[in-house]
Amino acid sequence: MEPTVEIRRLFDLMPASARMMTKIISKPEQAKVIDISFPLPWNWERLICINFDLWRQLTKSQRDLLLLQTVSWLTAVKWFKPDIYQVIALTGLLGALVEFLQTDALGVVIAGGLTTLAGFRITAINRSQQSQLNADENAIEVAQRRGYSKVEAAQHLLSAIETVAKIEGYAALDFTELIRCQNLRAIAGLSSIGVPNDYKN
Repeated sequence: MEPTVEIRRLFDLMPASARMMTKIISKPEQAKVIDISFPLPWNWERLICINFDLWRQLTKSQRDLLLLQTVSWLTAVKWFKPDIYQVIALTGLLGALVEFLQTDALGVVIAGGLTTLAGFRITAINRSQQSQLNADENAIEVAQRRGYSKVEAAQHLLSAIETVAKIEGYAALDFTELIRCQNLRAIAGLSSIGVPNDYKN
């Protein structure tokens, strides 16, 4: 597998809206098949690192769905959108600035603490099981526009999760991955038991 050719193919696979902010690079020294860093508010570019020596062990369909899921999750992380925690973070930031200009140390600490707490909450929401389930389902929707059926896309993403765990030497899937796999089995018609709404809300 030639990394440059595969990167070009994966880039073409992405939704047009993701191409402007996403960059794929080859990182042969990493232990993970595909790796990302949580996008911070000051980083516009979303970086995806792939170990192509490990990546080639997946089928083309598994690679497609894994990439689409990763891109879906990355582009769903929004720091600046109308939401209660974003409003709290902005209010705290502005409050800290005002208190700083008024040389009120206690006010700066309180306002800064409010911003920090809101930032932690935003991060937790974006790392939640719900965000991963949403990214899975969004990836399946994009895959359908790329010629996959809904069932095929769910099956390929399910097998990709399990194959990556084997390649990376995991003894077992973590809890979030198990929840995702159960949801994908239900979508693919492999199980009549879906994921409880508690995990999706």
